[in-house]
Amino acid sequence: MTEGALHAGVVLALALLWDALLGEPPTRVHPVVWMGRLQRALRRRAPRAPLPAFLWGTLMALLGPLVFGGGAWLLLHVLTPVPALRFVVEVYLFKSAFAVRALAEAGLSVERALEAGDLAGARQGLRSLVSRDTSALTPPLLSAAAVESVAENTSDSAVAPILFFALGGVPAALAYRAANTLDALVGYRGEYEWLGKAGARLDDLLNLVPARLTAALLVLVAPLGRASVLGALRCWWRDGARTESPNAGRPMAAVAGALGVQLEKVGHYRLGAEGRLPGSGDIARTVRLMVAASLLGALTSLLLVFLLRGG
Repeated sequence: MTEGALHAGVVLALALLWDALLGEPPTRVHPVVWMGRLQRALRRRAPRAPLPAFLWGTLMALLGPLVFGGGAWLLLHVLTPVPALRFVVEVYLFKSAFAVRALAEAGLSVERALEAGDLAGARQGLRSLVSRDTSALTPPLLSAAAVESVAENTSDSAVAPILFFALGGVPAALAYRAANTLDALVGYRGEYEWLGKAGARLDDLLNLVPARLTAALLVLVAPLGRASVLGALRCWWRDGARTESPNAGRPMAAVAGALGVQLEKVGHYRLGAEGRLPGSGDIARTVRLMVAASLLGALTSLLLVFLLRGG
């Protein structure tokens, strides 16, 4: 085992431990918050006409990964003469790129509100997970939206950044997170259709492998959530491509099949149509699957680190 592989493995392990024990860094010093502020500032200055908006959006899509991925590389390079400080900064920056604990807490807050019959609280909690209007969602649709978001973000907020870390270290993880953050903020429908096209396509490209890996991991951990491996495989195969996104439906369909529930975004898609309507308890089961798949994804990424850097 080379020193580089051992170093990357320790950074990965400590970042996971940080996430489990401490959760997210304070907002004022959180790199992902800075990513959002940069892109919102650029969005405010965006032109409205289609072609200028598309070109401005292309600039936004390139600038985020360059600023944060390149900035991380430069900062770590500058800190090379101070190994202890460099190591702490490396763990901190990598931790900021993924959010397993925060995702679990967000999902469980919706579950608790639904269990208490607090629909207003459930809708409020769901706003931290989805961008859609939650004001008219019934309890089954609130549960479905929470399950969908936790499933999709198993890739976006956990498996994907950890995988990019294995491939290219902290700079790659932050570059991925910057691209993903832009897509979440702008999208490519409605008011920002032309502005968001480049960012959405970049995010689609970066998530082609992670989304499918995440679906496979969710299939493998299904028994830990008292869920069906065969159901997950069957629904992933049949319904994984039914969402508008080429990637989001893969982990969502795997979870729908594993739990035996139907996940519907009215007017857009229905995954696992033969399943029952989801309840609040399915959110907690999805959170368990998410945590297990994230940890298995971390082990997979650790193996990849040793293969790529083990010498």
